[in-house]
Amino acid sequence: MTETQSSLPDLPSMATYGAAIAARLRAGDVVALTGGLGAGKTTLARAILAGLGHEGEVPSPTFTIIETYDSPPLRLAAVHADFYRLEDPAELAEIGLDDYREGAVLLAEWPDHAGGFAHEPGCLSITLEPVGESGEGGRIAIARGGADWVGRMP
Repeated sequence: MTETQSSLPDLPSMATYGAAIAARLRAGDVVALTGGLGAGKTTLARAILAGLGHEGEVPSPTFTIIETYDSPPLRLAAVHADFYRLEDPAELAEIGLDDYREGAVLLAEWPDHAGGFAHEPGCLSITLEPVGESGEGGRIAIARGGADWVGRMP
């Protein structure tokens, strides 16, 4: 497993990092975003979607659990999921996650609530850690890529 660390001191750097990830994505990939409440998971997911060509608002899927984005206009179809409210990974079958994922990229917030995706070769796991007590120094992104990410890490 390959690991990189990136310093994201502000929103423009988060946007640049998201665009770099978007440029490397392939259908079937998962970007698993972890970090505490307010760590920047949704902000990074929005930056990745923008990098794929999405224009306009990106609602947080906290309550809907899944938001989908089509290709075109995006370079790749994308599924933005927030699994925070799941109580059991078995709920994924009820939601129909596998159907949504077909030919798409999955941006997964709180992936541990869904049983995790790190076992998938196309999974890029990103942990966002605040810099400073309240994150005033931005974030550090620790990215760990599965086997399919060798040679294309952000």
